[in-house]
Amino acid sequence: MTGKTEDSMDGQQRRVVVAGASGFVGRYLQDAFRDEGYQVVTIGRTGDAVWGNTLRIRELVDGADLVVNMAGKSVDCRYGPRNRAEIMRSRVDTTLELAEAIRSAEHPPPLWLNASTATIYRHADDRPQDEETGELGEGFSVSVARAWEDALFAGDLPHTRRVALRMAIVLGDGSALVPLLRLAQAGLGGPQYDGPWFPTRARLAAGTYHHDRHTHGRQRFSWVHIADVLGAIRFVRDHEDLDGPVNVTSPNPSDNRTVMATIRDAVGRRFGLPTWRWMLELGSVAIRTETELVLKSRWVVPTRLTQAGYEFRYPHLRGALADIIAERRQHRR
Repeated sequence: MTGKTEDSMDGQQRRVVVAGASGFVGRYLQDAFRDEGYQVVTIGRTGDAVWGNTLRIRELVDGADLVVNMAGKSVDCRYGPRNRAEIMRSRVDTTLELAEAIRSAEHPPPLWLNASTATIYRHADDRPQDEETGELGEGFSVSVARAWEDALFAGDLPHTRRVALRMAIVLGDGSALVPLLRLAQAGLGGPQYDGPWFPTRARLAAGTYHHDRHTHGRQRFSWVHIADVLGAIRFVRDHEDLDGPVNVTSPNPSDNRTVMATIRDAVGRRFGLPTWRWMLELGSVAIRTETELVLKSRWVVPTRLTQAGYEFRYPHLRGALADIIAERRQHRR
């Protein structure tokens, strides 16, 4: 599939369905696919179809060339019972609804790409995790990832290739990078240190308590530039031998200490105060988030993509950050 205008064999404009289109990645994909010549239709809380209207969703996926699902409540929140339930529901139920729509379509799409997460792997500071030899972890976040992928691959869809995009932290203008940039600019861009903290019975039972790993700011940080999320999607689209789980993450993961130093350098700050576990725990309550997001060591590599020949546009963190910061400055003008 090449060229500015993407047309089907019958001469009609190719159609891509983007579910979860209101999020950071979903909006980026919409713009990119329109620029590529696709007709883009959306599914979400608003859009061309809304969740729960399976009949309308089936109409959209019927005859589509590509379905991309990025739906899911943000994990940047406190993992209380209500948020945990919504994090799970917003991923599993939407995926199951898409599966049912595709299963009942007269002309099912040849490819369905569904978001997943690199967090599915265990806390790893000893070796990288890939699709073949990686070990799945445990706890709430991993249980969500497992259920998400189970919903994607459940049942028989003989005419639709299914791919789980195990995405690392996506970097771009408007992503999770923005608060880290603000911390660095405020002089708080030092490493985040793990350490002991008081477990509660409820958090242990829910699998949301982060166990101290003594990483000393060396917890691994796997990331991917949003342009490479799009690039990987296009690559998978054009390589029909790729199905199942695919890690979407830079081939050069970093670590927390290096990430924060690189961010400080990018915004012109020589020094950044470090934060210890007790500070992170208290701060996470105040800003309604979880320490796991910065303390878990995510060491994930994209073996299937690189072995298949994908070349990352932004393989190194410094170049990725430079691009994002330049884009932010341009938007401010």
